[in-house]
Amino acid sequence: MQNLTIALQALVVASVFFVWTVRYQNIVQEFKHYGLPEWLRDMVGILKIAFALLLLIGIERQPFALAGGLGIAALMACAFVTHLRVKNPMFKMLPCLTLLVLSLIIAAINYRLLNG
Repeated sequence: MQNLTIALQALVVASVFFVWTVRYQNIVQEFKHYGLPEWLRDMVGILKIAFALLLLIGIERQPFALAGGLGIAALMACAFVTHLRVKNPMFKMLPCLTLLVLSLIIAAINYRLLNG
């Protein structure tokens, strides 16, 4: 189980860093398109990167992975609600739903590993 969660943590971390660095212009355009303020975009970016770093630290210290997984899951749930609010098609919701599910799996596995 520990190897599975490490692989999932690495996948989620890579996804977050890719989207919030390499594809940052897309994020800027999406937040504008949805009518969301710049300060919210910046706060979401800071939180996502912080939670991703917790997932990285969590490879060695599981409580951090639990916190990072729950944090990313919460942000992805908010992203899903936003997609519903603006009536996006399902294919635009798939990335946030995928990261939501993966983050919940990461949190569940690390919770189980911590509590035996």
